[in-house]
Parts: sequence; structure tokens; C-alpha cells
Amino acid sequence: MKNYILKLADDSLILGQRLAEWCGKGPYLEEDIALINIALDQLGQANNFYNLAVKLFNDGRSVDDFAMKRLEKEYLNAQLVELPNGDYAQTILKAYFFSTYQRILYSYLSNSLDEDLKAIAIKSLKEVKYHYTHTETWMRIFSDGTDESKSRLLDAIQTVWEYTGGLFDETDDEAEATQFGLIPSSEQIYHDWKKQIEEDFTRFGLDIPQDPFMQKGSRKGIHTEYFGYILCELQYMQRTYPDCVW
Repeated sequence: MKNYILKLADDSLILGQRLAEWCGKGPYLEEDIALINIALDQLGQANNFYNLAVKLFNDGRSVDDFAMKRLEKEYLNAQLVELPNGDYAQTILKAYFFSTYQRILYSYLSNSLDEDLKAIAIKSLKEVKYHYTHTETWMRIFSDGTDESKSRLLDAIQTVWEYTGGLFDETDDEAEATQFGLIPSSEQIYHDWKKQIEEDFTRFGLDIPQDPFMQKGSRKGIHTEYFGYILCELQYMQRTYPDCVW
């Protein structure tokens, strides 16, 4: 289950890093603060999962080592979370897809037989329920707003949709953990996620893309061209000043 924990941590770390790029640049003050709070929640969840990884791997690595000192191919996050922010419609769409996924995931993990994982999920579920409500509200605003707001949202859907499948790709140690009741199956999460997206898109008056193509490589250390730039920024201090602390 070690790599499974890393994929959850890496998802939250990279999305938190991406959303933090909006700090001071939001469309207005309250929304700027709201989005950065979501970013901080994601970084907090990443920290909790990395702490669990430290316990499971037990190889002398610290939380900072896992978060900031691995090579690009060692990160197991979904490609969706590393995509550029784009305009605000694309940022909200990515966060909406991801919060829908996390809300379902943590609901299942709240019943995990692993007490550590269960505790993290129960705490995190309270946060991602808010993330979903916030982003779902913005999805309605964009879809019911002006011609331009809906057009930007439609463009974002066409750009982002092919990366959503990577959320449900599995690491090589998930099957056994699922069998023992420690984690839910990715197939079940995908089924619930797709059902929720279909229900929401119907309310939004939006169509789900019908092209079945999905980008490959998530959970296997294969990343988009944008990921290297994220790591350059994320890892700079630890690479330049090893083991520095605040």
C-alpha cells in the first residue's frame, strides 16, 4: 500500500502547489482567499499522507524528503493536477473534477480497516466537501452566466477532460490492499465519480465529451511537459540549501 499512499500525497501536493499560484491574483479578494484556503487544505492533506508514508517505508526518509527530494519519475500524481491553471474557468474545472473524486474517495476510506488511513480520510472529508461545494457553485455560475463565461468553460472541458481518467489509474500495490478492505477499488470510485459528473453536468446544461480517449501514464511516473517546471519551483530551496528549515 506504500505507493498508494504516495499517489494520494502527490495528488494533493501538486494540486496545492498549482492552486497556490493564484495567490494575489484571484478575481476578487474573497475568492482569492477561498482558493488559497483550498490549496492549504491540499498541502495539509499531503503532509498527513507523507507522514504515513514515512511510517510505512521506514527507510530514514522524512516528510520533506518525500515531498521535495524525489526525482520526477518517482512522483505518482495524476497528470490532471499538474496541468497549467489556464484561465479561471479551467482552474475551477480541474478543482471541481478533483474535489468530486476526493469526496467519493475519502467517503470510502473513512471506513478503511487501516486506522491511520481512516483517520486521515475522516479529517480530510470535512475539507473536500467544502471544496466540492465551492467549485460546483462556480461551475453553475460559469455555465449560467454570460456567453463568454460558458464559452471559456466549454473550452476548458475540451482541454481537461482527457486527463480525468488518470485519477483512477492504479499503482502496482492496490489490488491486494483492496482485497483486504484497506482501500476501495478504483473501478468503484470511477463509477461513482462518473455518475456524479453526469448528474451535475445535466444541471449545468453541459455535455460530457464522448471521445473515449484518455491520456496514459498517471500513477506510473509519466508526466506532462509542465511537471518539470513545477518541481523546479517546488524543490528549489531544498535542492539549493539541503535540509534547510524555517
